[in-house]
Amino acid sequence: MYRTVGYIEKDPETGLYVAVVPGIPGAHTQAETLDELQNNLKEVVELCLEEMTPEERKQLPEFVGVQQVEVAV
Repeated sequence: MYRTVGYIEKDPETGLYVAVVPGIPGAHTQAETLDELQNNLKEVVELCLEEMTPEERKQLPEFVGVQQVEVAV
């Protein structure tokens, strides 16, 4: 089992939710709902991992946590 985190944003132009897993090349998707996005993201991560060699999988970054940063401009 592999656990990772997807970075999710809502595109202001299309209204779609967009997700990317920064540590996995090619792991990105979009959807109209968060439920659909989660299903799509799980599928794309599975596909990306299947295409990787065992050595490539060992080199994937380990998820540590997230931090939200607020900056005054």
